[in-house]
Amino acid sequence: METMDAKLRTLREQVARQEQLRSRERSLQSQLPALKAREAELAAARSKEQRDVDKLEGGSLTAYFLRFTGGLEDRLDQERAEASQAAVRHDMVCRELASVQADLAATREELTALAGCEEQYRAALAEKARQLQDAGGPTGERLRALEAREAALTGQLRELREAVEAGEAARVSAEGVLSSLDSAEGWGTWDLLGGGLFADLAKHGHLDDAQQQVEELQVQLRRFHTELADVEIRADMQVQIDGFLRFADFFFDGIFADWAVMNRIHDAQQQVAGTRDQISCVLTRLRTLEQDAGRELAEIREERERLVTQG
Repeated sequence: METMDAKLRTLREQVARQEQLRSRERSLQSQLPALKAREAELAAARSKEQRDVDKLEGGSLTAYFLRFTGGLEDRLDQERAEASQAAVRHDMVCRELASVQADLAATREELTALAGCEEQYRAALAEKARQLQDAGGPTGERLRALEAREAALTGQLRELREAVEAGEAARVSAEGVLSSLDSAEGWGTWDLLGGGLFADLAKHGHLDDAQQQVEELQVQLRRFHTELADVEIRADMQVQIDGFLRFADFFFDGIFADWAVMNRIHDAQQQVAGTRDQISCVLTRLRTLEQDAGRELAEIREERERLVTQG
């Protein structure tokens, strides 16, 4: 048991170190884009300043003119100073970039050396837990109860996450339908004001898009409904959209038919918006359940780890 306890302590220290290194890796990685952009900017500035010096030293037309007027040396001193400053700034950012890259490489090297420590720690905890359970007593009984609850919560979290994923897909589909309906409404208003065949075609194009998206929404809603059954949440979220009187509107193109289509568009907007809002409400409930289950699971694992490491 002492050997197992020592192994657990070592592995726990390795896992803690791994978490620190991962945090450091993310921080270092996030610094690289800005540093690389800054280095490229200062490298360009350095090259420009050096070219200015080279032109004056190489006998350019400007150099001849300045030599003739007696201002060449002063101008050279100024350009050399600017080139020197540009070089200093560039060298500084180069050193900073190299330092970050070196730290990142060292961090990743250490992370590579610690690869698998989490799995080893979990395996050692499980082995120690089995030993304590086999030994019986209050600790063993409590560990068995925690293990059962952990398994139940793990399954519940999986179902909740699948339901959230399905709900998000349905919500996005509903937003797409609403976007097409909003566009159709805009073109329909223009059509009412005499927008002509172009407005009429544009309106029906968006209505066709909405119809296709509704079919996709129906699929997403069925999937969402199925996933909700797994987490014992019920919701009636069926949506139907008719043909929007397209035939009458297109061929008669009268004020009555146009207004009829606009009314159907408005009805569809309200229905789909209501469906979207209902999806959002269910998603809010699901995320609350997911947070609660995740919090309880974390507490169980902490208690289990504490019992095992102290047992």
